[in-house]
Amino acid sequence: MNDLATAPATRMAALIRERRASPVEVTEAVLARIAAKNPLLNAIAEPDFERARDAARAAERAVMRGEPLGPLHGVPVTIKDIQDVAGLPTQRGSRLSVAPPAPSDAPLVERLRAAGAVVVAKTTMTEQGWTAVSDSPLTGTTHNPWRHGMTAGGSSSGAAALCGAGCGPLHLGTDGAGSIRLPAHFCGLVGFKPSYGRVPYVPVPNNNGLSHAGPITRNVADAALMLGVMAGAHPRDPTTLPGGLPTSPPPGGLRGLRIAYSPDLGHARVDAEVARLVAAALPALSEAGAHVEQVTPPWGPDGPAIARALWGIAMRSYLPADAEAIAAMDPGLVACAQDFAGLTLAEAQAAQGRRLAYASAINTWFATSGFDLLVTPAASVAAFPVGMQRPPDWLAHPWDWLVWAEFSHPFNLSHGPAISLPCGLTEAGLPVGLQMAGARLDDLRVLSAAAAFLEAKPFTVKPAL
Repeated sequence: MNDLATAPATRMAALIRERRASPVEVTEAVLARIAAKNPLLNAIAEPDFERARDAARAAERAVMRGEPLGPLHGVPVTIKDIQDVAGLPTQRGSRLSVAPPAPSDAPLVERLRAAGAVVVAKTTMTEQGWTAVSDSPLTGTTHNPWRHGMTAGGSSSGAAALCGAGCGPLHLGTDGAGSIRLPAHFCGLVGFKPSYGRVPYVPVPNNNGLSHAGPITRNVADAALMLGVMAGAHPRDPTTLPGGLPTSPPPGGLRGLRIAYSPDLGHARVDAEVARLVAAALPALSEAGAHVEQVTPPWGPDGPAIARALWGIAMRSYLPADAEAIAAMDPGLVACAQDFAGLTLAEAQAAQGRRLAYASAINTWFATSGFDLLVTPAASVAAFPVGMQRPPDWLAHPWDWLVWAEFSHPFNLSHGPAISLPCGLTEAGLPVGLQMAGARLDDLRVLSAAAAFLEAKPFTVKPAL
C-alpha cells in the first residue's frame, strides 16, 4: 500500500489500466499515508476523503465495465485552496473568508476529473497567497516534510508538503511570484509554472496578470501529464491560450541547447551553500549535450523594484477598513498592504508600464541572445524556521520575503515558463532547487530539458518525516 501511495502518477495510471491495481486500492493507500503524515505536516485545509472514496469506487466500476479511461483514471490529486472544488469552501488561507460551499468545480478541477482524477483534499496556503513561507492565520503552520519546524514554502504550502511526504503524486499549485517553484525548492520537488494562460485560472485574479496555475510533483513526467490535462482555452478565463499541450515531455532533451547560467541575475544575494549546489549541477547539463555559458542578463537588476510595486498594489485590495478585521489577518500581509497604501493611481499605472517593458526585455533577450534557456538558483536560501519571513541570518523585515526570491518573479512578469528541479542537499540535509526558465510559450522546451536534467542527475533521496 505504501508503494502505491508514493508511486508516480504515470505508474498509478498504468497499473489501473492494466488492472494490476484498482482505483480503490490506490486511493486508500494515499489516504492512509495522509493519515500517517499529515498530523506532523498540517497540510490539508479541507479534506474530501469520503467523496474521494465514492469517486474511486465509481472509477473501479468503470474499469471493470471496460469503459474508456482517461489519462488520470483513478489517480488521486489535491487542489490548493484558491480554486473551487464543488461542495467545499474556498477560503484562500484567510479567517476573513466567508465561504459557502462552491456550487461547481473550477475549470482546471473539471478537467482533472474529466481525465479520471480523484480529488482527495484542498491544501493549505498562506493568506491570499501573499507570502512564500508556510504560515497561515486560518490553518496555522504547515511544516516541511524534510524537517519539522522548517518552512515548506508558499503560498502553495500544503501542496508541496504532501507531495514531498509521498502523499499522492499530483498537487495543484498557483504562482504569482514563485508560489509553485519556491515550495518545490524547499521540499525537493518539481514545480512547474507554465506560460501565462496555459491553464485556466477562475476567477481571473485582478493582480496585473501575475498568477499562474500549475503542477507540483516528484518528477517531470507527472508534471507534464497533469499540465497537459489542465491546459487549453476556456471561456471563463479570457486570458487562456488556444490549443492544449501533450501529456508527456517531448523528446529532444538538452542535446544541442545553448543554456545561459546566471548565479545572481546581476543583483541577488545567494547563500553560499545554495550557490555551490546549483553550480555543482551544471556539469550534468553539459554531459547531457548542452552548451552552458555564464551570463549576467541586462534586465536582471530592474526586476526587484517592479515586482515589489506590483505585489504591494495587489495586496492593497485585501486590506479592510475595519480594525477588528485587520487584527485577524496575517500581520505581514497587513504590513505589506500598508506600506503601499499611499501609492497614487499615476504611480500604479507607471509601475505597470515598467512591468510591460521589463517583460519585453526578457522575452527579447531570449529571442536575440542565442540562448534557449536560462538556469539560476530557484531561490537564494534553503528552508529556514517557520514563523519568520527571512532566515535568521538575513536582516529581518516585517513582510519583504521577495529579497530571497529574486529568481522567481521575473518569469511571472514575463509570462514565460519556469521550473524548479531538485539538485542537491545542504549539509543540514535540506533540499535546494535549480530553476530553468524559457521565453513565453516555450513550455515544451523547458519540460523536455528538465526531464533530461533529472535523468542525468537523479534526485532520489527521501525526506525524513
